[in-house]
Amino acid sequence: MKLRLETELCRILNIRYPIILAGMAGGPTTASLVAAVSNAGGLGTLGAAYMSPEAIRAAIHEIRVLTKAPFAVNLFSTNARDDNERVGEVQRGLNRMRDELQIPHASEEPVFTPDRFEEQCSVLIEEKVPVISTAFGLLPERIMKQTRSAGIRVIAMATTVREALMAEAAGCDAIVAQGSEAGGHRGTFDVKTAPMGANIGTMALIPQMVDRVNLPVIAAGGIMDGRGLAAALVLGAQGAQLGTRFLTAAESGAHPSYQEALLKSTEESTVLTTAFSGRPARGIRNRLMREWDETGLEPLPFPTQNTVTRDIRNAAASQNNAEYMSLWAGQGTRQLTAGQSASDIVNEIMRGAKDILG
Repeated sequence: MKLRLETELCRILNIRYPIILAGMAGGPTTASLVAAVSNAGGLGTLGAAYMSPEAIRAAIHEIRVLTKAPFAVNLFSTNARDDNERVGEVQRGLNRMRDELQIPHASEEPVFTPDRFEEQCSVLIEEKVPVISTAFGLLPERIMKQTRSAGIRVIAMATTVREALMAEAAGCDAIVAQGSEAGGHRGTFDVKTAPMGANIGTMALIPQMVDRVNLPVIAAGGIMDGRGLAAALVLGAQGAQLGTRFLTAAESGAHPSYQEALLKSTEESTVLTTAFSGRPARGIRNRLMREWDETGLEPLPFPTQNTVTRDIRNAAASQNNAEYMSLWAGQGTRQLTAGQSASDIVNEIMRGAKDILG
């Protein structure tokens, strides 16, 4: 089979290779990792969902010092208003974990999570970043118009054909087809109707999405090497987005204990959980997940659950205790390598795909 590795997606995003670094929030996507993937010919993505607008601006400036190539910034496009109705009950359930980590019990008073989405978007538009990508939903129409005026490309993550059609109608330039194998948060728009997210496998989702939208589709979920990229292209995708594959790269900002857990994991290690943030996400099963399940409690909605577990996750990181950290990972972790440079990973994937496709 003869397929072009320089796809229409490459032209739209002005990149050499159809490889995108997933925008993993929380620290893994350092400026050096983003720049390294872009310099290697792919599209590096800064996971900026939890960053302050000022930190985002500083990171963009740092990336631009390290690369002249295009890059993306990823945000969570969702309602950030807190739901404190059951915060006391949930805090009491979490105190067992705080005792394990020897940190103080949390207050049962209402919590407040800053809603910085509008300000984050303003920074991206002011800085005229080449690409904005979104998870959990789409950019509001007003902001989409501003991105168009600024010449910014927009990529939306979708987990169903219905969501992909919504992204196309909203004016996005490309769509990520996120399969159930993918690590981290599910991109499902409406978790009220799908509490654990839409979980269609990558290989099943790609052709159905390709057949029904007129935008480039980017495969995501379980893709770790050239074989995965080639398979995605055969099914009609125009590129692949990889997150887990880069978590143990030399430039990764993932915590050392997190990386160690990844390298010890297998395809059987990950599960979907709502324990950390209130939204479904795939990660390596650890003690926090097990203890949360034992409480029998329903998590608070996102972002409130994420806010009330933050002290636990921060303490675990400071104590190098992976049992209480969010160890987001996809199902292909046996293929991870330790300390490999991001550029080597990109080039290895491309060589593998070329060998298969000719």
